[in-house]
Amino acid sequence: MKLGCIGDDFTGSSDLANTLAKQGMRVVQYSGIPSRDADAGVEAGVVSLKSRSIDPVEAVAQSLRALKWLRAQGCSQFFFKYCSTFDSTPAGNIGPVADALAEALGADRVIVCPAFPGTGRSVFQGCLFVNDRLLNESGMENHPLTPMTDADLRRWLAMQSTFPVGHVPAQVVFDGAGAIKGALDAEHAAGKRHIVVDAIRDEDLMEIGAAAQDLKLITGGSGVALGLPRNFGCSPCTPDWQGQTGPLLVLSGSCSKATRAQVARHVTSHPAREILAEDVIEARITPAGMLEWALGAGSLPLLYSSSDPDVVRAVQDRFGREEAANAIENFFADLAQCAVAAGVTRIIVAGGETSGSVVEALQIEDLTIGPEIDPGVPALRAAPNLVFALKSGNFGTEDFFSKAAGVLGP
Repeated sequence: MKLGCIGDDFTGSSDLANTLAKQGMRVVQYSGIPSRDADAGVEAGVVSLKSRSIDPVEAVAQSLRALKWLRAQGCSQFFFKYCSTFDSTPAGNIGPVADALAEALGADRVIVCPAFPGTGRSVFQGCLFVNDRLLNESGMENHPLTPMTDADLRRWLAMQSTFPVGHVPAQVVFDGAGAIKGALDAEHAAGKRHIVVDAIRDEDLMEIGAAAQDLKLITGGSGVALGLPRNFGCSPCTPDWQGQTGPLLVLSGSCSKATRAQVARHVTSHPAREILAEDVIEARITPAGMLEWALGAGSLPLLYSSSDPDVVRAVQDRFGREEAANAIENFFADLAQCAVAAGVTRIIVAGGETSGSVVEALQIEDLTIGPEIDPGVPALRAAPNLVFALKSGNFGTEDFFSKAAGVLGP
């Protein structure tokens, strides 16, 4: 293994694996920290954790255990993957995990770059944009777990990290890899360890990747990984894929603007049922009952809990934030177990936390990477008769669910 990656959620990890696979690396995505060594042919290993919203101390502990396993596989470079909207709170978890990994590796120049132009995420003047809006005006300010209220990555990261935060501006990035490397060295000389790097185009990401060839640790969204495979002698290719037949189920636990639009589009032409947290908590519905409805409902049945932020806040105020979130995640996890036991072979999941709960509940050890459905979202095979699409809440076009169904199989 050459490149060792640690993802703080499952959809982000599949996003990263997709990017690396498209650029020619042989990639496997692991569900949690593996209990055995990787197969000899794996060039990039992506360890998927569910650490984005947990206590920072536990997030650090899990990430260091993942790092230990990846180092044992022989990796020469490491990547810490977080969301392209930098989902975190002033206490973490991006800063604490990046600090711990940097210390463990002795990394003194750590790139921080969540840019992903293909999905409208860009970093300019140290600030993160979603399309033409600053991050804190994009809807992310209403996120139920990690509300992003400041677009300046330097300020946000400085609240989380014990290390000074530097910056490489776009004007330097445009001059290419040599200029970027020189700027990273200058920021290091000025006492900066974590260094935010601007990027607004894929070309910028390729140059950043070239500049990072000798770095021990890179952090960011999947976009900045675009230029890394080339450093290992890889070239772009299309992953092998064969579709899967059999029943399909769509689950959505994300409350992002993009997912709510996808749900609204889907319900106009396909069967759908909303899963309310109060109904789950008060045991008015069961996973088995909802699965029975879905299997008899017709084409592409959708079960969703994707609500408007005001509705989510009202539920959180009534039951508590953690109880409401855990109720939905556990419900979808149990539902997925029932579905696979009943013969469902294709599952589409929207939302990082929901995806993590589903994959963990099914005890899936690793996932092979198939073709890209939408930017950042690949098809995934978990077993000879089970395939997935795990979608970050903010990703995908409005017809994503139908499009994913077509890629996963007839």
